[in-house]
Amino acid sequence: MTDITLLTDHRYVNPKHTDWYIGNILEEDRLVRLALEARGLTVNRTNWDNPEYDWAATRFAIFRTTWDYFNRFAEFSAWLRRTQELTRFINPHGLIWWNLDKHYLADLQQKNIPIPPTLFIEPGEQRTLAELVRTAGWKECILKPAVSGAARHTYRFVVNDSGKLESVFSKLIKQEAMLLQEFQQPVLEKGEVAFMLFAGKYSHAVLKRARPGDFRVQDDFGGTVHHYTPSPEEIQFAEKVVSACTPLPVYARVDAIWDNSGKLCVSELELIEPELWFRFHPPAAGYFADAVMKFMKNAST
Repeated sequence: MTDITLLTDHRYVNPKHTDWYIGNILEEDRLVRLALEARGLTVNRTNWDNPEYDWAATRFAIFRTTWDYFNRFAEFSAWLRRTQELTRFINPHGLIWWNLDKHYLADLQQKNIPIPPTLFIEPGEQRTLAELVRTAGWKECILKPAVSGAARHTYRFVVNDSGKLESVFSKLIKQEAMLLQEFQQPVLEKGEVAFMLFAGKYSHAVLKRARPGDFRVQDDFGGTVHHYTPSPEEIQFAEKVVSACTPLPVYARVDAIWDNSGKLCVSELELIEPELWFRFHPPAAGYFADAVMKFMKNAST
């Protein structure tokens, strides 16, 4: 019986060729593994869709870099339903299911957590994108799927250009929910802050900036990552966001931007497989391992 299995994507299991991107993934998991093993735990690592892996033979499984799940959502969902009966997930499967769909932002908003102005559009919506944009009344918008990652089908457009996305929107809305949000201009100048928290407590933060001419901060699109020292008020904001979750996540990443009025709001709350930038702050791998150990102890009592 293995104590912990780290879940990844098949592309990152014994890769034949590595670049900076895969190198970062392997380094992050190395730091996590060392921290867990230093606490006496046995650790394996495999892809979530490994058909030969005995999930009943691992006490817990931790989502790390399952970065293909949003492109294989039906398959991933079926695997998740099967596997949650065989082992325990960290974070717990209830949080995972909740966080898979960006409708969680509406739940946070109901708990007085600020988010960008958002219109949630359900599958089968008959109104055109142009009609929805007129209803919203925003000059510049973001369109994205409710289940997504790595900026999949994420578009920025001004109101007069909504027609250019009409065919894409029409195709997507037939099969999945979408979010229409007011674009927040400060992200272009200030970027987006990612706060890492373990057992509800702040650990460290990084600042993500888009490359000139783009709005997406992901490094997949040329974004850059920088060390960031948040203010006490910003740390309090991130901890408040995580405290709104039930149960409290073992690990979380709060992505926050400044809105058009200059106040912090949540752009994303990542509880499934967030990059946690342990390489920017190596002691955080220990904080993560301590939070995991605490969860495992409580789960066994």
